[in-house]
Amino acid sequence: MIRKADARVSSPVRQILIGTRNIKKREEILEILRELPVEFLGLERFPSLPEVLEDGHSFQENAIKKATTLARLSGLWVMAEDSGLEVDALGKEPGVFSARYAGEGATYEENNSKLLKALEGVPTPRRTATFRCAVALARPEGLIFVVEGSCKGLIAQEPRGRHGFGYDPVFYLPEYKKTFAELGPEIKNRLSHRTQALKRFKEKLLELF
Repeated sequence: MIRKADARVSSPVRQILIGTRNIKKREEILEILRELPVEFLGLERFPSLPEVLEDGHSFQENAIKKATTLARLSGLWVMAEDSGLEVDALGKEPGVFSARYAGEGATYEENNSKLLKALEGVPTPRRTATFRCAVALARPEGLIFVVEGSCKGLIAQEPRGRHGFGYDPVFYLPEYKKTFAELGPEIKNRLSHRTQALKRFKEKLLELF
């Protein structure tokens, strides 16, 4: 049985657990929300908390499930996100399976390789894609709110750039003529789907203070 987390707070709005074990995602979240007067906690402080199965049919469902489950088990306020890539020519795949597109435990490189192979022969104008992100905030009693963000682009013909993670090397923004991985974090964090969702998250959270 999972025990309630030892870390309790007198004012839960001022301390929030980030419900992800993906270090790259957490770094982006912390950078984008750095001006908030909140102490963000990492899951490594609560090793007894389980990995929440992401079996929802949408990014929003997965984000809500992760946030509400971890909040109930930890006794803390929890923010959780789910995000991924939808490619129009592939019927919106990989979608909610983005992180495991090439199989459970697949690397970023393996997922990108499978994606590019699936798009072989598809001309650039038809390689349209959308990055989507849902961010949920919950307290032990249940969901507080959920917000979403998106960013449109194209899938490049080959990986380009060394920054970022996930599908960043193949997600191409025509207006910049670069992939997210080429743009680097400073510009990406002004444009990305995660940024759009977290801006809305910030606005709603500040209303609670």
